[in-house]
Amino acid sequence: MTNNTVSQPNHHSLKDKLKEEAKKAFTLTLYLGTWFCAITFFAATALEERPIPLSIFGFAIIKAGIAAKFMLIAQAAYPIKVNKEHGIVNSLIFESIVYLAFVLALNFLEAGVDGLIHGKEFIHSMAAFGNGEPIRIFAMAILYWLIVWPYLIFMGVNQAIGNTATLAILFGSKK
Repeated sequence: MTNNTVSQPNHHSLKDKLKEEAKKAFTLTLYLGTWFCAITFFAATALEERPIPLSIFGFAIIKAGIAAKFMLIAQAAYPIKVNKEHGIVNSLIFESIVYLAFVLALNFLEAGVDGLIHGKEFIHSMAAFGNGEPIRIFAMAILYWLIVWPYLIFMGVNQAIGNTATLAILFGSKK
């Protein structure tokens, strides 16, 4: 597959790279945190839980931070590649499935580690992810994909036309 994107030389110092990665992690955490807090709020209202404890939103933001780190690890292991001849959507559809699988696998591992922390067996805790119900895991996978997909499209647009142009299109020009 030919990649028709233009690469720019990378002259950033380690400090600049760390700053850029921290900014990416923070932004992605905010994005995912918004989704996870909305899902958490919906779940609390569906369960008619009153009063709604604020701590569940803290857990949603922590989960978002962990998921953001998983996504950034996936991007490092399997970078986004946009082929301008195939378009952004066609270029990223397979990647979205790979990223989804990566995030789900890391969530299974997280469930196992959480189990170890709470004195349970690692494998048993992993098997309990999603309450061990395949239909629930599938439903979570659909939700995760619907959350990840717009992010990947944004990253693809950003890669294809550049950060400044993408931000100008979305939020207007700074002029």
